[in-house]
Amino acid sequence: MTYKSTAVIRKEGKWFIARSLELGVTSQGRTIEEAKNNLIEAVELYLEDMPKSRSVLTREAPLVTSIEVGRG
Repeated sequence: MTYKSTAVIRKEGKWFIARSLELGVTSQGRTIEEAKNNLIEAVELYLEDMPKSRSVLTREAPLVTSIEVGRG
């Protein structure tokens, strides 16, 4: 079964940090692609230990957007 998770990747120094928002699992890599692949592996390992009934991942893609807030 395939699930979807929201991944946020940001640069921190020389590393890219990847985080699954739903699970709180974090990984890193020297490139965006490496960070993403390392996160996928970390999530797979995490889910191996999680009972299926407690999964917070969905089959549907979440809506991710940005907002802009002015400071006045």
